[in-house]
Amino acid sequence: MRLGASSLPLRLTARPTGRNIAVTSLNFRFPLENKLLAGLPRAQFDLLTPHMTTASLPQGLVLVEPGDEFEHVYFPHNGMLSLLAVLRDGKAIETATVGREGVVGAMAGFGLYKSLVRVVVQMPTSLTKIPSSQFRKVATGSDVLRNLCIQYNEVLLSQARVTAACNALHLIEARFCRWLLQSADRAGGDTVNLTQEFLAEMLGVRRTSVTEVATKLQTAGLISYSRGVIKILNRPAVAKLSCECYETLLEQSSMLL
Repeated sequence: MRLGASSLPLRLTARPTGRNIAVTSLNFRFPLENKLLAGLPRAQFDLLTPHMTTASLPQGLVLVEPGDEFEHVYFPHNGMLSLLAVLRDGKAIETATVGREGVVGAMAGFGLYKSLVRVVVQMPTSLTKIPSSQFRKVATGSDVLRNLCIQYNEVLLSQARVTAACNALHLIEARFCRWLLQSADRAGGDTVNLTQEFLAEMLGVRRTSVTEVATKLQTAGLISYSRGVIKILNRPAVAKLSCECYETLLEQSSMLL
């Protein structure tokens, strides 16, 4: 299957979800659900509009691998994309996430074609995509778009710094709660669809560690977990167990955008 009308076939790498992944193309609609696109001046938005297509992506789909060229710039309307650092032995860990507030591949506006990370659809996501070549042409004559590229790249760098510190210094339980709150925010509710194996990869820990934490929180009545669906039952309590990084990431994102 093809992602949108004009893209090359996406790599259907096996993911922890264990599902056969397919891509569904949609007609152009709803680009203004992405906050960055919605915040553009009308003139810049109109220049990009002819090159926009939309797509609905399933959880677990790999959009880009390290070393791949960014064929498109992606603006999520909902859901979440994960950026993962991949080691030589194949192990990977999440360094940043992008939702409707952001963009993936924006540095293509400066001619930076190749990805240094794996980009995975963390939860079902609809998005607007623009060919990198067309985005670059518009960005060349637009200070607004170039500044957008720089600012959001700084957001991703900030996320990576905080996440690195979090992974090194905080307990798995606190990191689990931080990640769960982030995902719930992106999902727009208290229910997040994911498997423990997928979450273990995002956190860079063993699946058994995630199982222990999830069981503990469920026993305490803070969450419910069944068949790949986690529901937050007591958000204040989950937030209390989360590390400071949840609030830090929100504050830094608000400050930079």
